[in-house]
Amino acid sequence: MKINAKTMKWTRAPKEYAITEDRVEMLTEPHTDLWQRTYYHFRNDNAPALQMETEEEYFSFIVKTDYDTKTRYDQSGVIMYLDSDNWLKAAMEYENKEIQRMGCVVTNDGYSDWSSVDVDANIKSMWFRLSRRGKDFCVENSVDGINFKQMRIFHMFNAEKKISFGVFACSAENSVFKATFTDMEVTECKWLAHDGQQPDEDLS
Repeated sequence: MKINAKTMKWTRAPKEYAITEDRVEMLTEPHTDLWQRTYYHFRNDNAPALQMETEEEYFSFIVKTDYDTKTRYDQSGVIMYLDSDNWLKAAMEYENKEIQRMGCVVTNDGYSDWSSVDVDANIKSMWFRLSRRGKDFCVENSVDGINFKQMRIFHMFNAEKKISFGVFACSAENSVFKATFTDMEVTECKWLAHDGQQPDEDLS
C-alpha cells in the first residue's frame, strides 16, 4: 500500500517543508538531534519526525531517502518515535568528506545505543525498510530498493499494539541540509518468521 504523505503527522515540524501525496521535502534546522544519555551523558530530543500510526503487528515500511548532507552529524532516515525515552532511528549520517556512518540507534527506557558501519560519503541516497513482528523489529537498507541487507534486529520493550513510524532528518551541529523522502509504502511483513531453532517453551 502506497502511503499518502499528506495523511502523516509531524512531531516537531520543521520551519520549512513541502509535502505532496508521494513526496516529502524538508530543510533541517541547526542543533537538532535525538539521543538519550549513554556515553555522552546528554539528552537531545528535538529532531522533527513525520509519522503515521498503526496497530498492525506484522508489516514492513519502506522508504527512499535522498540527502544533501555536508556537515558532521547531518542525518536522514527512518524512525519509530514512541516518546522521548523509547524510539528507533536508522539513518545515513555524514562524518567527513571520506565517510558517512550508516547506523541504527535503539533507545529503550531512556538509554540509547548505536551500531554503525562506515560507507562512502559520496552515496547520497538510500532505501530503508523497517519490519515489525509484535515487539520485535528488523531494520534493513538497500541501494536499489530491491535487494535489502539486514542492519539490526531489536526488541522495543514499550511498543504496545499502536506504534508510530515514518521519516526524520536533523542536523546536530550548526548546519542545514535538504532531505527528500519518496516511494513510501507499507507491505506485508517482509521479515519472515524464523525457520531454524525452535523457540524456548518459556518465552517470557
